[in-house]
Amino acid sequence: MVRRNLKPAPFQRLALEHADFLRAVNALGSAAQHAGPLDEKVTQLVQLAAAAAIRSEGAVHSHARRAWDLGASREEIHHALLCIVSTIGFPTVRAALSWADDVIGNSGAAKKVRRARKS
Repeated sequence: MVRRNLKPAPFQRLALEHADFLRAVNALGSAAQHAGPLDEKVTQLVQLAAAAAIRSEGAVHSHARRAWDLGASREEIHHALLCIVSTIGFPTVRAALSWADDVIGNSGAAKKVRRARKS
């Protein structure tokens, strides 16, 4: 799958209409990220899990895309979501996995299903 860094239209519109506000939000996020020892990929996986917990499809898309662009594998992205199942519940995790796959694709999943059906 080709990794891309295209911002969704609502984000682009916000950037145009409220540039100062968005710069402040980005500065806050950057300060939080650099306030501790976690690297950028790990912080994106943490934020991905938080996005899933609040059931924000857009935020799951955003943080899955960012983690992916930082080199997170499909397995790492899925694991970050699977780890929170006992906290947020299976239906919410299942939805978040689907949202993440909207961005990173689900190559391999169809192959596994086909293999399981053949058995």
